[in-house]
Amino acid sequence: MTEAEGARALFKQVADRVDERLFGVREPLRLVMVGILTGNHVLIDDVPGVGKTTLVRMLSTLLGLRFQRVQFTPDLMPSDITGTSVLNLKTNEFEFRPGPLFTQILLADEINRATPKTQAALLEAMQERQVTVDGKTHPLPDPFFVLATQNPIELEGTFPLPEAQLDRFLLRVKLGYPDEREELRILQTQPAQRTLPRVPLADRPPLRELRDEIASIGLEQPVRAYVVALARATRDHPELSVGASPRAVEQMGDAARAFAMLDGRDYVLPDDVKTLAEPVFGHRLVPTTDARIRDRDADEILREILRSVPVPTELDA
Repeated sequence: MTEAEGARALFKQVADRVDERLFGVREPLRLVMVGILTGNHVLIDDVPGVGKTTLVRMLSTLLGLRFQRVQFTPDLMPSDITGTSVLNLKTNEFEFRPGPLFTQILLADEINRATPKTQAALLEAMQERQVTVDGKTHPLPDPFFVLATQNPIELEGTFPLPEAQLDRFLLRVKLGYPDEREELRILQTQPAQRTLPRVPLADRPPLRELRDEIASIGLEQPVRAYVVALARATRDHPELSVGASPRAVEQMGDAARAFAMLDGRDYVLPDDVKTLAEPVFGHRLVPTTDARIRDRDADEILREILRSVPVPTELDA
């Protein structure tokens, strides 16, 4: 079995287990898995009650990764996340006590409820995989992922994430509401069946090996040119004051490779890029004031850009 086939089999195993508890989230789950395979962070942005926290908890258990959950609130301090130095009365010296950040999957629940000072405490950890406390640097575990959730409608008592922090997230994922058939399944599920898995998947391929194989997935020149054309179109659009950054271009390449790998392919298609454009680029774009006055959001403008930029074909290759 090739690494791509192994990744596809792993995703099917995970998706089938998640589907026993959460219905209709297979495609959002695929996007979260893209973040994990590329070693990046994911922002899950949706209304309450659609299963954001449950999805992250199930995924961490099934993949055998250490998990910590922090409920972000306005009174949360940076040291509550990173840890702090405590005086050891026996040695009369300060010792570092790690905070919940020292894990493999950190669920930052309702991240936009914390103050900017506390949100900023995550920046070093997300970018450099380390934490500096009292002048000493402490490396974080490998792998390390921040899977953050935020509620887009409860604006009172929230602090929107700044653009610099949004750019640290590879993807913004929306779970959405299940369709009618899936909601009927919810009502047919008995309370005793609403349990979460307690043990990891058996015979799962090593996550590190799958991550190492991402670079071997083919990203041909026409597809690379398509990614760059989309990014440059966002920067030139008159209704966007901030377009996709070079980091976004780099991460689109990584995400497209992982997306193809989860589909069992060793090459990227233009359709992979189109599917990922909104999750990868959307949260990094800032509409102009005039666009916001006309009630135009970044996702709507991005969809227009996707329709206007030519998609490469086999003739281009």
